[in-house]
Amino acid sequence: MTEQEVSEEKTGQEAERSPLYEMTRRVLLAGMGAVALAQEEAEGFIKRLVERGELAEKEGKKLVRELLEKRKREAQKAEDELDKRIRELLSRMNVPTKADIESLSAKVTELAKKIDELKKS
Repeated sequence: MTEQEVSEEKTGQEAERSPLYEMTRRVLLAGMGAVALAQEEAEGFIKRLVERGELAEKEGKKLVRELLEKRKREAQKAEDELDKRIRELLSRMNVPTKADIESLSAKVTELAKKIDELKKS
């Protein structure tokens, strides 16, 4: 494959990846915004309950802490699921992994050394 063909293929892959990347980015940002808004609303609601005396301050702090912990667990779960789906998508698209590229790079380096040795002899 010539250098121009490689460049054209790379540009084609970047063009295909760009809309997917942008769509995923928008969905994630919207999700993060919704989660942040929901958390702010919940914290505000708990604060109002504490101010009105319907909930003890200690209980309010405990609820907020539980909310934050749950949000953290859910965020990790969502991140793990997203990672899994991206790996599956890249696999279906036959995109090599970083490990694949590193392995091939090591083999190329080894072959280059052998070629140099053969040239010297």
